[in-house]
Amino acid sequence: MDGKGAISPDDLILILIATAMGTLARYLTLKVDYRQYPSHPNGYLIHLVIAFIAAAIGAVAIPAIKSNNYTAVTFLALAIQHFRDIRKTERESLKDLECTEFTPRGEAYIDGIAKTFESRNYFSLIVALSTAATIEFIRYMGLAILFQIAIAIIVGYLVFVGLSRFSQGKTVGDIASVKLGVIEVRGSELYVDDVFVSNTLGTKNAQKMVQTEGLAVVIEPTEEHYRVTLDNFGQRKAMLFEATRSVGVKRYHYTRKDYESGKTVIVLVPLLRDAEKLINVVCHTPLLESVKKSHSVMKSTILGD
Repeated sequence: MDGKGAISPDDLILILIATAMGTLARYLTLKVDYRQYPSHPNGYLIHLVIAFIAAAIGAVAIPAIKSNNYTAVTFLALAIQHFRDIRKTERESLKDLECTEFTPRGEAYIDGIAKTFESRNYFSLIVALSTAATIEFIRYMGLAILFQIAIAIIVGYLVFVGLSRFSQGKTVGDIASVKLGVIEVRGSELYVDDVFVSNTLGTKNAQKMVQTEGLAVVIEPTEEHYRVTLDNFGQRKAMLFEATRSVGVKRYHYTRKDYESGKTVIVLVPLLRDAEKLINVVCHTPLLESVKKSHSVMKSTILGD
């Protein structure tokens, strides 16, 4: 940018490349976290437009600083406030939809999804800012414009990979084994692998339906301290929600915790009787940030005290 406010061709290329990289970063995270974004194409459109704005803010920051237009940098602060408003909006929207689901997500799961909505916009801003800074830095080395763009794209991609790995959380399958359970109906009582689940099967029709059409999975922690996470009511609701949304619910759905063995049981009569899909979706249910505990950190802190 020169003193008259016109954008030079070099700065225009910088802004376009950085904005494109930031928007692409958001698109890639939309595909990775597909299970947390309930609607498309409208959901995709909303988030990509917001990502474009975030990327554009990050892209213009470098030319603005170079032209001593420090006032323009205050848009970064405004963007952060805007992203926080997005988290609030998404939280309220998901809460409003709770009554329409097979089973509620739960407030803990909704809070995690809303934080993800907010954090992914920072991906766009940081990737765009890093790409723009790289182009500006390499420009002073006298390399051709194509080399500047190529190196900037590589740097932007590496920043995106680093951010993705840093923010990637664990799933239920990382801390527990998930397998099919054997359903047994004893009168009006329901058992799965000898774990009592419910005593509400009072009719012959209900008993027959659960016995013949029901599916059950048993989640068992691989280490004892992982019970702290899996015992959490919010985590169990998240697993049940993903299970019911994946295969649907024809009738009846239960979740039960066996505190002696540490097993968690999910039982339902699905619309789609696909055992493999049910196991897979439970394994890939994210561990909620509000219930995760670092056993090693807690241990070292206790020893340090």
